[in-house]
This record gives sequence, structure tokens and C-alpha cells, in this order.
Amino acid sequence: MSPAIAQPARLAPCIVLIGMAAAGKSTVGESLSRTLDWAFMDSDHLIESCYGTSLEDISRTLGKEAFLDVECLVIRSIQAHRCVIATGGSVVYRDEGMHHLASLGPLVYLDVAFSVIQRRIVAKPQRGLAIAPGQSIRDLYAEREPRYRAWANVRLTVGDMPPQACADAILAMLDPATLAEG
Repeated sequence: MSPAIAQPARLAPCIVLIGMAAAGKSTVGESLSRTLDWAFMDSDHLIESCYGTSLEDISRTLGKEAFLDVECLVIRSIQAHRCVIATGGSVVYRDEGMHHLASLGPLVYLDVAFSVIQRRIVAKPQRGLAIAPGQSIRDLYAEREPRYRAWANVRLTVGDMPPQACADAILAMLDPATLAEG
């Protein structure tokens, strides 16, 4: 029989990463979760697991608005502590989902220059991207960037920082007391 483990009086929150597609949320999130010894969750993978297919196929089949509704539903179902959550870039279009994420812990905006985002998206065209017909990546960036800024508790300008340096910078910006269990 294993010894009983007492649950802390207060569970540590999550850290939620927001930003454009190709900003590095999953890569930085994995580094951050290893540093903290926390779980890691990618909300795009949760959506894929619900449908059993790629995000690109889901987005293309449903269309932008229906995809955003599904994404919000999946986001609102997340119940977690001590978890780094990487979100899809389109998560900022549904306030209900963003309010739920904000209730889980601090929202960290990975701010990456448009030129870098464009280069990464072009290099991986199979990436699922919630984009309206006729909308350019630049249009999408201009539309989303103010939303990320408005929701974020912390903004990290990534530049050419490697993932672990980003993780360390995020931890330096967050109040350690808010991340501790008690």
C-alpha cells in the first residue's frame, strides 16, 4: 500500500501561452513545463483528438466560424492545475474561452515579429490556420495582435530567443508566489 499524499490547500495555477500560429507556443510550453516539472497540454492536440484528424482538415471542413466555436468548447472544458497550456492562435476570437483560460492562470503572450511568423507558416503549409477566404497572413496578424495584447497578463517579445531562454524569461516575469502551491 502506498503512502497517502496530502493535497495542497491551494493548487498551483496553469500558465497559458497565447500568440500567433508559429509563435512557438508548443515548443516554449514544453520547455517551460519541463523546467517547472508540470504537465504540458496543447489545445490544438485536444481538438485533433476529438475529431481524430488533423487541425488543418478540421478547420477546412468546418470553416472558420464553426472551427472557432469548437475550439472555444474544447477550451472551456479544460480543468487543470500545474499545467502549461499552449493554445491555438485563434483562441482569442471567443471571449468565453479566454475568460476560462484567464481563470486557470496567467496568460502569457509570445510576441513574435510578423516576418518570423510568415516565414514559419510558409515553411509548414499543412499547419491548421483559422483564416477566412481571401484573408492574408498579414491581415490575420494585424487582426489578432491587439487581442493578444489585451488579454495577456505578461508579454514576452521573443526575438531570436531559444525555447529554454523564453521559458526562463517567462518565469522571471511571473510572481513566484502565484505559481506556488500552498
